[in-house]
Amino acid sequence: MGKTGTSLRSALHSIIRNQTKLSYDQVWTALKDTDQDPNNANNVILLYTGRSQSKSSNGGGVDDWNREHVWAKSHGDFGTTTGPGTDVHHLRPTDVSVNSTRGNKDFDYGGTQIAEAPGNYTDSDSFEPRNAVKGDVARMIMYMAIRYEGTDGWPNLEMNNSVNNGTAPYHGRMSVLLQWNQMDPPDAFEKRRNQVIYDRWQGNRNPFVDHPEWATAIWG
Repeated sequence: MGKTGTSLRSALHSIIRNQTKLSYDQVWTALKDTDQDPNNANNVILLYTGRSQSKSSNGGGVDDWNREHVWAKSHGDFGTTTGPGTDVHHLRPTDVSVNSTRGNKDFDYGGTQIAEAPGNYTDSDSFEPRNAVKGDVARMIMYMAIRYEGTDGWPNLEMNNSVNNGTAPYHGRMSVLLQWNQMDPPDAFEKRRNQVIYDRWQGNRNPFVDHPEWATAIWG
């Protein structure tokens, strides 16, 4: 408390870097817990479509759900080995084909609405999630930028204002993500998710779910 800028960033990194690391197989089980439908314990809520779907329908089929890396794993080329590739603070259940449509695009406004996921838009170099999860997406990206500072064998992940980051360890568009953080504050689902990850899976938190105002205190 009372810190801003680089001192706040450093303090948060020191706290959240201490986590239990999961295997990529364990992520399946974790997501069935972290993203459980509050109205149906047999289902998970899919990030981009908002669809409630059976926990057991995970896999690679066209209408199955799979594990979406919100911070695209190619942005820093960290893959799915234990580390940022298995950090459930940015891994979410998504429809297989919608996940494929998002690909590794940066986040921004605009594009054509996705037929299978109304309210989500995409073009050649960016993806815009539905309004109800815009803040969720922003705070997951911000978490990754603070958690992975290049000190533990993984790339130093950073936000920037580009939408053509490719394999560089950057994710954009920062100015838009900061807007989304303010437009869509944490709801009960996102807060529960953060708590479940802390209590039962990784032992660390996304500080921007607890304190969305810290995004502005760090990045302006």
